[in-house]
Amino acid sequence: MQNDYSPLMPGHVYHLYNHAVGSENLFREDANYSYFLERYRKYISPVCRTFSYALMPNHFHLLVQVRQMEDIVPLAQPLKILTSLNEGAAYVMQQFSNLCNAYAKAYNKKYNRRGALFVDYIRRKMVDNTHYFQQVVLYHHYNPVKHGFCDKPYDYRFTSFSAYYNNQPSLLEREVVIGRFGGLAAFIARHEGFNWRFEDDVDF
Repeated sequence: MQNDYSPLMPGHVYHLYNHAVGSENLFREDANYSYFLERYRKYISPVCRTFSYALMPNHFHLLVQVRQMEDIVPLAQPLKILTSLNEGAAYVMQQFSNLCNAYAKAYNKKYNRRGALFVDYIRRKMVDNTHYFQQVVLYHHYNPVKHGFCDKPYDYRFTSFSAYYNNQPSLLEREVVIGRFGGLAAFIARHEGFNWRFEDDVDF
């Protein structure tokens, strides 16, 4: 498993997470969550496939697959020509930086605050097998339960959980995730029986 500083290489799947600085919150009201997802769709959806997410008041979690190099190269041109996987990874990281910077700028303006909003980098773990993939999805959907915001994952609105129960347009790769669980019935059953104690060293 790669560490928190590894590049986001094209084609690979990652559990990404970040936290607000100090005791700050990233999201103070419903509109903040919506705006973050709008910026996410603009900056990240072109370079990553998204499988699940959890937006909590002071942190967020994402499960994504960086798109293949041939999908990323046209996005960077004509401003920059990407010729290697490492350059592709750097471009993807720049998109995440653009997301955080755009969100923080709007947040600071809205709430008349100054300074950094996020900690200095997005932490990451490579997800390299189906069991770990399932655990990350389940952990994201149970994160609000873990932190005491609700008793059941469907009671919290700002994770990807509800998107798996409706046919509304979504940024999520729903069929991929459901397939990784062996079908919708198995997906639901695993959520109903999940113990949120996560098999990882994520500290928020």
